[in-house]
Amino acid sequence: MTTDQILLFAIFGGVFALFLWGRFRYDLVAFSALLVAVLAGLIPASEAFLGFGNPATVIVALVLIVSAGLVRSGAVGLITRQLISSERGIPAHIASIGGVGGVLSAFMNNVAALALLMPVDVQTARKAGRPPSRTLMALSFATILGGMITLIGTPPNILIASIRADRLGESFAMFDFAPVGGITAIVGLAFIALVGWRLVPQREDPAAGHAAVDAYVAELTVPEGSKHVGERLASLVATADDADVAILGLIRDGERRYGTQRNAILQAGDALVLEATPEALDEFRTAARLDYAEKEREERVTAEGAGTTLIEAVVTDRSRLIGKTAQSVGLAWRQRTILMGLSRHGKTIRKRLRHTPIRSGDILLLLTPSDRAEDVTAWLGVLPIADRGVPNTDASKAGIAIALFAGAVALAALGLVDLPIALGAVVVGYVLAGVLPISDIYDHVQWPVVVLLGSMIPLGAALDSAGGTVLIADVLLSATQTAPAWVALLLLMIVTMTLSDVLNNAATAIVAAPVGISMAERLGVSPDPFLMAVAVAASCAFLTPIGHQNNTLVMGPGGYRFSDYWRMGLPLEALVVGVSIPAILVFWPL
Repeated sequence: MTTDQILLFAIFGGVFALFLWGRFRYDLVAFSALLVAVLAGLIPASEAFLGFGNPATVIVALVLIVSAGLVRSGAVGLITRQLISSERGIPAHIASIGGVGGVLSAFMNNVAALALLMPVDVQTARKAGRPPSRTLMALSFATILGGMITLIGTPPNILIASIRADRLGESFAMFDFAPVGGITAIVGLAFIALVGWRLVPQREDPAAGHAAVDAYVAELTVPEGSKHVGERLASLVATADDADVAILGLIRDGERRYGTQRNAILQAGDALVLEATPEALDEFRTAARLDYAEKEREERVTAEGAGTTLIEAVVTDRSRLIGKTAQSVGLAWRQRTILMGLSRHGKTIRKRLRHTPIRSGDILLLLTPSDRAEDVTAWLGVLPIADRGVPNTDASKAGIAIALFAGAVALAALGLVDLPIALGAVVVGYVLAGVLPISDIYDHVQWPVVVLLGSMIPLGAALDSAGGTVLIADVLLSATQTAPAWVALLLLMIVTMTLSDVLNNAATAIVAAPVGISMAERLGVSPDPFLMAVAVAASCAFLTPIGHQNNTLVMGPGGYRFSDYWRMGLPLEALVVGVSIPAILVFWPL
């Protein structure tokens, strides 16, 4: 290996290791790696930021904005509520909501599709009297599968089309992915609806399943003059039991006391650490005449007399709360909102709620002014779990939103307009038609994803130009040197799928796509089947909750454990390989 290859492999190794560690955000890791490569002379300074202007990066940003417009117009929500019913059995429900999710994911960002359907699925489960854990993972997998159908369905497809344009002179068209992706998605959804959901452990106990959505760790304080001052904590146990509240411990002077402290003598200002549903928490607070943990903040919330509401919401990976606490982000004074409770399945909350760093997948119980609920969830970047409808919708704009988007897709599919231009025109049209306020446009772009792509694209190009991808291709081909070309295709797909289960799928595609082209060149066959294999494999991250954002988002509301995903994910990935390889060989022959 050359010096440049060694340095680039070291940089990529460091990037992948930090991605797996998860201590630092992936956009910071990728951007730092880009700067290291520039300083090491591996990437010319003049080319360092070309990735941010790459069509793939621009398309991803525009798709996110267009997705927001489709949701805000009410077009998607209207369709969803007409097609989904709580009266269906689980297989029929998964087939219907998964089918809707798959179709939506083909034309809008699959994270946005899940964000729209997850509250519907949770509410449907509640109406049907079953835990959301029975169907949420299935919905996540269905939206991931649907993203494979079109060019704009998922970032790996966009990236692979861009790499093909750079290396081979022509991009993939809008529906080039449909034959393979569509067949794979249909077969995958059928498996999920008929068999897959049965493989996930059913978590009916209070620590998981439905309870994971409803039960929170919360705090209530003993006010001045309370009749409980001077009594033992044990004196409140009967009242707590009647309200179905579990007393977990005691906080005094900001410090969590060891154990349950049942024999501790209560003092004014003591905070009780509780586990309860929102309804039970309020019942216990009223019966025991306790205060919210943040009395001053509660008064600030209710000062304007607009009323308050409790919101249950899941934290997304783009939330401004990630890695921060409710206190440090200024939740109370910025948004007049109190963090009432926190649900983190499988984790014990040992700090005070306001001092507990928030993680992606956490479920928050927020007390907020009624007229500010939608603004607060949007500002925080969290997804309401309760089915409160699509926020800020204007049904009169649904027709024009659909028409503009459908027109852009048609023009791009016919090759009359480049896709970035077509999507850009849709965004302008949405602003002019009032579908999206111009002030909200940039709020819908997932900037960490943009920074990741803009940073990784030059790194991938540098690895390719230094001969690194050829070296990887030679290693893979050496393992299949006496086998037919389709065996090499199979090996590439398995390796790519394995990486995608633990790494960001866009980063996986950036590395694997050039490797696929190099393998095809070495074998003297068409590179397109190898690119299609990478596209399918990079999108199919079903073994872990960290391989895809959708898997992370459903972990908390579904009460899933890390080890639950592979139970349905492993046979699904094997099925995807078994279906997609023959489909690739038929539609994209070697």
